[in-house]
Amino acid sequence: MFFETKTVKTPRLTMAYHHAGKSGAPRLMLIHGNASSSLFYLPIMKRLEDRFELVAPDMRCFGESEALPVDATRGMRDFSDDVDAFAEAIGWDSFSLLGWSLGGGIAMQYAIDHGEKLEKLILQSPLSPFGFGGTYDEDGKKLEPVGIASGGGCANVQLIASLQEGKRDFIAQTIDGVYVAPPYQIDPELKEMFIDSVMTTRVGEGMYPGNKTMAPVWPFVAAGNDGICNTMAPNFCDLSGLADIEKKPDILWIRGAQDIMVSDNSLCDLAVLGKMGIVPGYPGEAVCPPQPMLKQTRYVLEKYKANGGSYREAVIHGGHGCMLDNEDGFIEEILSFMDK
Repeated sequence: MFFETKTVKTPRLTMAYHHAGKSGAPRLMLIHGNASSSLFYLPIMKRLEDRFELVAPDMRCFGESEALPVDATRGMRDFSDDVDAFAEAIGWDSFSLLGWSLGGGIAMQYAIDHGEKLEKLILQSPLSPFGFGGTYDEDGKKLEPVGIASGGGCANVQLIASLQEGKRDFIAQTIDGVYVAPPYQIDPELKEMFIDSVMTTRVGEGMYPGNKTMAPVWPFVAAGNDGICNTMAPNFCDLSGLADIEKKPDILWIRGAQDIMVSDNSLCDLAVLGKMGIVPGYPGEAVCPPQPMLKQTRYVLEKYKANGGSYREAVIHGGHGCMLDNEDGFIEEILSFMDK
């Protein structure tokens, strides 16, 4: 076995993680996304073990880490504080950080709070710096009332039911259709491991997906104040401060060209689903425009660059989990960036 599975008790929670590579090599921490765990990074860790010392922790409510509730009113900070406590517990005072999807948001928050500890930052298909849902235009203007069309009430009900009932079929379909770009087929053994990973997502109060509130206008649902999905609501999630951090590590923004989750026309955006007629009653773009997630990320990173930082956007063939369906392309971009 090329990796070790470990646990560490921090002042905040007990965290499980995978460790690979050699002590003394450049350090790279991998942060998984929503509805997943560190298991999604094992194939990449195997490819990178000769070049880096690697750790991939499970965030709270995922994998084998402690299932503590998430205070969504802190945005990404519960997760970011967990990462900092984890880094201290394993003795990592300086390292590079890679975050995928929700993990990209966590990584941005970590850079805002602890940028002095980062050598380089990799954002893999990250959520927009202005959150997931409920904003428009590249500068992240908020829909009114704030929090509408975002948060726990917008989570996929089939995914919630599958997690609660232990049903694997829908999760397999989601991996095939969202995490990777069709017609790519994941190795069957790996796919079963990834399904197991998604199934570790804890459903419950303060966990996945989080609570909701009702709204007086379409889509009649808005963010609540606890749980994982509400951390991404624009009420609480604003990572635009990344542009203003004092120590600016070089940033690689890498994404799959076929990503349908984090996109300017995301199939997880209720406004897009409304335009398509999937969610009835859509009032039109003048009232509820789609969220331009990529333009928003680029807007903040361009400000980062204008303020003296450096970033590169790499678009490779692949879906939301482009490290899965374009492993070679992903590895090539990571090594090129880390070797500079």
